[in-house]
Amino acid sequence: MAKKAENIILPSDENEADRKGKASPEDAGEAGGKKSRKRKRRVKKARRTRRSIRSRLMFLLVIMGIVPAAVVEMVTIHSYESRAIEQRTVTVRSQCNALADQLATRDYINNQDDDVINPEFDMLTSIYQGRIVVMNRDGKIIKDTYNLDTGKYSLSEEVQQCLRGSETSHYDDENQFIEIAMMITNPSNTNNTDIQGVLLISVSTSEIHANTVALEQQGLMMMAVVIILILILGYILSSVLVKPLLKITSAIEGIEVGYEDEKISVPDYRETQLISDAFNSLLKRQRSADETKEEFVSNVSHELKTPLASMKVLSDSLNQDPNASLEMYKEFMQDISSEIDRENRIITDLLTLVRMDKKAARLNITETNINQEMEGIIKRLTPIADKANVRLIFDSFRPITAEVDEVKLTQAFTNIIENGIKYNNPDGGWVRISLNADRKYFYTTITDSGIGIPEDQISHIFDRFYRVDKSHSREIGGTGLGLAITRQAIAMHRGAIRVSSEVGKGTTFSIRIPLIYVV
Repeated sequence: MAKKAENIILPSDENEADRKGKASPEDAGEAGGKKSRKRKRRVKKARRTRRSIRSRLMFLLVIMGIVPAAVVEMVTIHSYESRAIEQRTVTVRSQCNALADQLATRDYINNQDDDVINPEFDMLTSIYQGRIVVMNRDGKIIKDTYNLDTGKYSLSEEVQQCLRGSETSHYDDENQFIEIAMMITNPSNTNNTDIQGVLLISVSTSEIHANTVALEQQGLMMMAVVIILILILGYILSSVLVKPLLKITSAIEGIEVGYEDEKISVPDYRETQLISDAFNSLLKRQRSADETKEEFVSNVSHELKTPLASMKVLSDSLNQDPNASLEMYKEFMQDISSEIDRENRIITDLLTLVRMDKKAARLNITETNINQEMEGIIKRLTPIADKANVRLIFDSFRPITAEVDEVKLTQAFTNIIENGIKYNNPDGGWVRISLNADRKYFYTTITDSGIGIPEDQISHIFDRFYRVDKSHSREIGGTGLGLAITRQAIAMHRGAIRVSSEVGKGTTFSIRIPLIYVV
């Protein structure tokens, strides 16, 4: 007998089916990671969109358009509804006044089978979809067009006020009807003292309400149209308004650093022109800084290599001459020592400037006698001045004590006075130092009779590694860092320094430093 075929799933086949039916944990984790990254990218993109000027301008335009439109719509609809109800009330009151007079004239209180009045009741209730109730002065209902309360008594507040001689009207917004209570009096009685009864009229305002709803729907449609138009207009206007900023961004991105003639100019708005000018000024300063840095690399390389080259030449000369005399050795060793001192001076200036540049640099503030400190500086520099045939003159107008960092301030004053000595007239000259103070600051003026500084270079003398006369500076051992160190030290004391100079006549440095250091 033949056996039925059976579907047998081997273990390997089962594993393969499982792999096809569901993903592995690693695949699930990778898919989850991709979704998370996509979600993060969407969030970042949404944040960038919200932070853009274009989106904010569009939002502002939409708010400025929608809010006034919504307010106008609400005010218009409310005004229409109030005005329509007021007009309906006036119209009904006018007709009911005439009806009340007829009720009194035809003595309807005592005769309700009047063939003239009853048709008028039917006509009014049909026109205004309302209800008319007539009561005698006892509050008994003698006529009800709805035939609900005839024969009953009504002692409502409106009825009582009417019987006391005060007519009332009331609008019930919830139930949408106007209720008017009027006195029935003899028309010949002008004092309203002969009150025969009360005429109570309830008029439906469903028509007004329906018109109001229709107006609201039309207003919403208009609002939707306005929103669409504002969005389109907002997108166009925001694109136009943001375009100059995009031009600035494109111009800045297109600038290649290193080209002197490259500038940006976007005069579309006054603000974009100001941004363009500020960027051009920044670019100019950056290029100037780059040039100064390039010059610094060249100068420092030259300054550091020159002493090394000199020492190399001197040492090679000694090594190559086995018969060199003792006097030659001494002379060459003295020259090598001078070059080492020169190298050390350059490195020291560089390290000093680096330490002052650090944001965490601190001042060692102490109460210092400025007069005594200045006398010490002049005493130390007098030998250098005598060697250069320069006189140092010190004018002190009053004793001064201030809170300063003695070391840094001494270095600042020393650099300026030493420059005045080095760059003085070759035939001899002078450097005058004056010291004065008021209640808040002390003032130091250092004037020399030196070679002066060209006017176009005064603004650069405090730049690092900048030297007015580069050849002369190398001859006297200048590094171009002294005035940069001076300005930094004075700035750290919350002070100020100014320079005035004239070529061939000398230079004046004016320094102002607070007597009390304020952190």
